[in-house]
Amino acid sequence: MSSHTSTSIRTDMTASAATISASHLDVGHGLHSVVRDISMQVHAGDLIVLIGTNGSGKSTLIKTLAGMIAPLHGDVTVLGNRPGGTPRRVAYLPQHPVSSHTLPLRARDIVAMGRYAHLGLFRRATRADHDIVDDSMSRTGANEFAELPLRELSGGQQQRTHLAQVLSRQAEVLLLDEPTAGLDLSGKHAISEIITAERARGVTVVLATHDLQDAESATAVMLLAQRVVAYGPPAHALSDTNVRECFGFTQPH
Repeated sequence: MSSHTSTSIRTDMTASAATISASHLDVGHGLHSVVRDISMQVHAGDLIVLIGTNGSGKSTLIKTLAGMIAPLHGDVTVLGNRPGGTPRRVAYLPQHPVSSHTLPLRARDIVAMGRYAHLGLFRRATRADHDIVDDSMSRTGANEFAELPLRELSGGQQQRTHLAQVLSRQAEVLLLDEPTAGLDLSGKHAISEIITAERARGVTVVLATHDLQDAESATAVMLLAQRVVAYGPPAHALSDTNVRECFGFTQPH
């Protein structure tokens, strides 16, 4: 990983304004509610960790914040707008990124797509855009296989590539759904360092995971089990009682 010099992000929000605000929010698919009555106020530099088993509602909530699916009830804003209303300022990493393996796309091509929201249809990539792509790949380690076709990469290498694409957006809000899936311990450590660096420059991060260790440095943790089991600082949310209710076991001491 290269060292990374970050600059503060430009934002139209005041210092005290919430980057993500939800009040009595219900999320789900069609008419089926998966999680009801979610309320939270998230600010610049916060890390909100969503923890739960598969099917608990983590991905559904992140997709709602990303504007991929519509909220069923309640109020929710991201950077003062409806979810999906600020595509240049919000970056979303899905749990299973979709890329066409039939096209001869290199890892570098996939990462460069992260600049498309800034370029629009007609503006060509500048030297600055190329530098951002290079830096993003270096931060995730994807520069080591930049010229290889995506279809030849391992699952972990593809995950590093897609994360680099998200970083190249230089967004103010990162919505990351299981970003450490398929990564070894060094990869997971790298993700943690990246999140720390992004928060230091004022980026809000929402991270979905099933790993309790991912919550250690969180501003707040939301335990989900098709409902909000607990929401608050890690020491409160991850009590033995709450973890047992969410997972069916008690975390080791």
